[in-house]
Amino acid sequence: MLPYPQIDPVALALGPVEIDFFGLIHTLGPLKIHWYGLMYLIGIGGAWLLLSTRMKRFDPTWTREKLSDLVFFLAMGVIVGGRLGYVLFYDLSAYLANPGLILEVWKGGMSFHGGFIGVMLAALWFGKRNNKSFFELMDFVAPVVPIGLGAGRIGNFINAELWGKATDVPWAMVFPPFSDPAQLPRHPSQLYQFALEGVALFLILWLYSRKPRPTMAVSGMFALFYGIFRFIVEFVRVPDAQLGYLAFGWLTMGQVLCVPMIVAGIALIWLAHRRAPSAKGAAL
Repeated sequence: MLPYPQIDPVALALGPVEIDFFGLIHTLGPLKIHWYGLMYLIGIGGAWLLLSTRMKRFDPTWTREKLSDLVFFLAMGVIVGGRLGYVLFYDLSAYLANPGLILEVWKGGMSFHGGFIGVMLAALWFGKRNNKSFFELMDFVAPVVPIGLGAGRIGNFINAELWGKATDVPWAMVFPPFSDPAQLPRHPSQLYQFALEGVALFLILWLYSRKPRPTMAVSGMFALFYGIFRFIVEFVRVPDAQLGYLAFGWLTMGQVLCVPMIVAGIALIWLAHRRAPSAKGAAL
């Protein structure tokens, strides 16, 4: 069994700070900066840096300002879509009973599949205003998405959340009592997802997109392999308590949401090569 590294989820705490405002003393803080929030910044910043190296091959007329606009709107899609996706897919009844909880994002509750839908809507909106097709933009950004996915899973690990089932494998970990009162050795499923959805998926997409591919092929590869990797890890990850298993004693909501991604990925790859079997396209 491996020891769980005790990392404070708060990366930096500032304050409290007293400010004199027209003779009135106001106390601000303490302001807490969490590692999980920093992971979003790492994902967004890393995506921008890598996309900037590919931008001229994508569109020589684009500027860094245009790229920054794209990344900003996609990031908004991730955050808004991720939150609303969690509300709709994982705990709708609780939020219908108390809609104000939707705004309490500091308490957690983000969905990849919701964020993915948010990204697609943002790409569709941005593309229409910048003369780019939906799949042109999705093929462009897909190879860098795993940076954010991997960073997010490290954030989950630091927060000691979304851990796996009890196990006796040599690398099992006991998570802190505040997270797991049962104090059982568990699969560190966050690290499995970091390795698969972050590292492995990045390598697959980055290497695949280095050569010219027909439009939709890179997007298809993302959907296919993310769906496969997430579906596999769900077998050892504990499902959300309010949902549990949906069927067969093992089927989770995450797996249900991954099935359409796998099917769509296969369909996109097939369509991409069927529509342009000899297309050389632009390497993205």
